[in-house]
Amino acid sequence: MKHLYKSTAVLLLLLPMSMMSIAAEPKKSDDPLKEPGAHQGMDMECCQTEEQKTEHMRSMQEHMLTMHDLSNQILSEKDPAKKEELKNKQLELMKTYHAQMKQHRQKMPQHKK
Repeated sequence: MKHLYKSTAVLLLLLPMSMMSIAAEPKKSDDPLKEPGAHQGMDMECCQTEEQKTEHMRSMQEHMLTMHDLSNQILSEKDPAKKEELKNKQLELMKTYHAQMKQHRQKMPQHKK
């Protein structure tokens, strides 16, 4: 039993060290676009004019402000029925925005991997 405790202790001490050595040496790719997350947003940047980018950002900003406003109303509302109504309104807004973003992503050109 004593041997089991010593073995377990050694394993528990070596495990973090081995994980640090793995984390310290990330693999670098020759092609920066093959890095995870490297091409996120690249499609939008290369295919849109500055006006389109600004319009898209304004749209995102408007959505965020509306969501935050609804969140604040939900948190301050005392009437449970009214609170639930506001939550449903916010949920519908989230669904609509999600559908718009999904449709937008489908229109964007895809990079070949």
